[in-house]
Amino acid sequence: MNKLLINEELDLLQSLVDLKQQRKIVELGCGAADLSRKLLARYAACEVTGLEVDKLQHAKNLLNPAQRLEFVQAGAQSVPFPAEAFDLALMLKSLHHVPLDQMDRALLEVHRILRPQGLLYVSEPVFAGDLNEVIRLFHDEEVVRGAAQRALQDAVSSGAWEQVGETLFETPVYFRDFAAFETRLIGITYLDHRLDDATLQRVRARFEPHMVADGAHFVRPMRVNLLRKC
Repeated sequence: MNKLLINEELDLLQSLVDLKQQRKIVELGCGAADLSRKLLARYAACEVTGLEVDKLQHAKNLLNPAQRLEFVQAGAQSVPFPAEAFDLALMLKSLHHVPLDQMDRALLEVHRILRPQGLLYVSEPVFAGDLNEVIRLFHDEEVVRGAAQRALQDAVSSGAWEQVGETLFETPVYFRDFAAFETRLIGITYLDHRLDDATLQRVRARFEPHMVADGAHFVRPMRVNLLRKC
């Protein structure tokens, strides 16, 4: 597996999946659906349904509509769509946010809603790197990220999925300053990070050495697993 530097993950997705053939796409845990919006701008023949469990983010999504993009408030472990409704499913840094005891259920749900031979693209952050060392001071995801990978491995071992491929890559992450870091990673709506002063200062002390003249530049290691429904 070759590690790549990827600025725009849609470029990686379209190198692995023939998006011209994917008419009905679902993004589970879509957040603001940034990648899906870019995908729709490039491919005029597809439609995307974005599922988001966080009420606040879902409300924001409804205020920012786009053609051929539908938003539904739901979690991956309980998808309100019939069987074989989609050609492609996307999970972008979202599988590890599914409750631990529901990850297997979520992958069963994705399997149910995909057509035969449908594809599941799962992109997950690897628990490593300088940015991870800053974030883990207030939000340690070692357990949940490991569980997400084991859930994928178990899904393939079950015979329900074929693993088409696995790709390691790195993506640049930039913050203008520590205030920008706070806004993007501490002030997120789907988690309640209320840091006491001492913890906040520890986070700042670990972040500040990465500041240069124009801000802080990090590289986040990522893993993509592409699965095909059997």
